[in-house]
Amino acid sequence: MGAQRDDTDRRLGRRALLAGGAAAAVGSAVLAREELSRLWWRLPGVERPRAAGAVDFRGARWVAASPANYRRADRPDDYPVDRVVVHVTQGGYGSAVDAFRDPAHGAAAHYIVRRDGRVTQLIRELDVAFHAGDRQYNERSVGIEHEGFVERADSFTDAMYASSARLTAAVCARYGIPVDREHIIGHVEVPGTDHTDPGPHWDWDRYLRLVRRARA
Repeated sequence: MGAQRDDTDRRLGRRALLAGGAAAAVGSAVLAREELSRLWWRLPGVERPRAAGAVDFRGARWVAASPANYRRADRPDDYPVDRVVVHVTQGGYGSAVDAFRDPAHGAAAHYIVRRDGRVTQLIRELDVAFHAGDRQYNERSVGIEHEGFVERADSFTDAMYASSARLTAAVCARYGIPVDREHIIGHVEVPGTDHTDPGPHWDWDRYLRLVRRARA
């Protein structure tokens, strides 16, 4: 499941500070206007327009995670997206949804895939989900949880593999992410993590084969 770790810094990013400095130095220069046009929504009291309940993956069900478990962003303009991180919930679907809607939990993934293949989106891909336990990886990745337990091979059903592969293929196509083990990784592979998911029963060869097929 998504890792609880401090990733709640809501201050302006380096690019925003640079843009602000450029605006102060050159007034209405074209470069400053172009940069600020992408970052205006970060100003106090301003929200980037969002369509309520909109999903990034067709057919996904929308259930909003607590705003305490992610950071508003405008990816990939703010941060290039070049990774998919595969997680396992270590529990049932309902308990995972409840945790991600709980502001005290401190973590959430963009998606959860149920045993029956149903996909739920909790955080827009625009935003930085607190799922990997590493700020840089959170900023650059989309996190996908899978209902089940790392120690139980029967957690990972045919329907789950097929549905998750279609989801990952769509994410990879959207951001130009290569379909390989360097760019589609397990939570266990995030630097500094103490998590072991998706565990020894996750069939990476099968999964990447299905992702490539869905991408094609």
